[in-house]
Amino acid sequence: MLFNSDVFLKFFAAFLLLFWLVRNHLAARNVLVVAASYLFYGWWDWRFLSLLFISSAVDYGVGLALSRTDAPRPRRLWLLLSIALSLSLLGFFKYFDFFAESLAAVLGRLHLPFHPRTLGVILPIGISFYTFQTMSYVIDVYRRQIPATRSFINFLAYVSFFPQLVAGPIERAGHLLPQFEGARSITRPMLEEGLWLMLWGMFKKVVLADNFAPLADLVYQGHTFSGPTVALGTLAFGFQIYCDFSGYSDIARGTARVLGFDIMVNFNLPYAATNVRDFWRRWHISLSRWILDYIFIPLQVQWQRWRFLGTAAALVVTFLASGLWHGAAWNFVLWGLWHGLGLTVHRIVCPTPNAERQTSTSVKTLSWAATMAFVFYGWLLFRARSLEQIVAMTRALGDFSRPAWTTSFVINLLAFAAPLVLMEIWQARARNPLAPLSLPPWARATLQGLLLLAIVLFWENDKVPFIYFQF
Repeated sequence: MLFNSDVFLKFFAAFLLLFWLVRNHLAARNVLVVAASYLFYGWWDWRFLSLLFISSAVDYGVGLALSRTDAPRPRRLWLLLSIALSLSLLGFFKYFDFFAESLAAVLGRLHLPFHPRTLGVILPIGISFYTFQTMSYVIDVYRRQIPATRSFINFLAYVSFFPQLVAGPIERAGHLLPQFEGARSITRPMLEEGLWLMLWGMFKKVVLADNFAPLADLVYQGHTFSGPTVALGTLAFGFQIYCDFSGYSDIARGTARVLGFDIMVNFNLPYAATNVRDFWRRWHISLSRWILDYIFIPLQVQWQRWRFLGTAAALVVTFLASGLWHGAAWNFVLWGLWHGLGLTVHRIVCPTPNAERQTSTSVKTLSWAATMAFVFYGWLLFRARSLEQIVAMTRALGDFSRPAWTTSFVINLLAFAAPLVLMEIWQARARNPLAPLSLPPWARATLQGLLLLAIVLFWENDKVPFIYFQF
């Protein structure tokens, strides 16, 4: 079920009515959340509901087992069991065909015939998100950072909560699970914040992202390139993926807020970053924190005897894993490697966060420009359809010929980028992502009315899925 669909609007309206009736009855409320979330997920393909349930049931059971023993060896075995099952499910559905085909290609270059049997498995939507969410719960219980929950229904609600089920944010149990274990009050400020986030998120998806998409496709689905076309197409894709993914996150946060729940901020003006470390503090924050806490820091501790080399190796391995998390393709691996190496270089140049702040405005401006060049070349790696296309587009950056259609391309790009840029300048200067809510009532109503009108005008009958549904 897509947020940008008529069926979701009907689903959410019905859910709101039922939720309001049972809002003060904890058990009934959480049963309703689980039932609605499974309906929301099963609307895409009911067969994969079993995966969601099995993943939840196993990790709930492992959490209870961990809470019942203090012996180190059994606790490690329970943890390994949980991680092995989670990664096995993820690996089978997401990576089996990719690794089989890659092995065949390598052996073929060595003139060793190998014809693997690929399975053509459909990727279950959102599997990367809910798998990481249940894994983090088990690891946190193992580390004794949170207690294991005794309520299976509460745990199912935490894992399957439909606003953030299929594309995040990847919530931690320490933040979201307690919200299902107590009463939730719904205040007027919550409703105002939630409705604004839903409206702004839908505008970013329906009006902006879905109109950047054909601009990016015009370049990336072509066969001949030049420097200006590659740059423009990559700019369009950079805006597309940001508006698409942050738009989803805004709608998710807004939907949860209307229900009285709070889920984490997943984006914080990432294109205002002045270095690559700053970018990852702002982009897909829930994933950044996940890989920091559960991959990078453990690796850094294990390899600390190698000092900087150990840290560099941990960064590269961590972001290679991040690249693979995004998809089973070599361009995602290259994208992860690109960012891992970029963060390593940044650690050499700015070994401490204080060094980042002790710079002049002109240096920060140059740093911002260099960071955006780095990030957007990364988007080229991310969006390209093949390694051959990456090579062709990279080589084309030295060709400054400009096709006649680039003028209309630039006009369209600027027209759709302007609302986003103006809003984010306002949010940055106000240091408040909810700056529009500080407007007088008449001005806020006018702004929201204009956004709603634009959404209605650009609403497509053939709904475009969110990009991160494929991850």
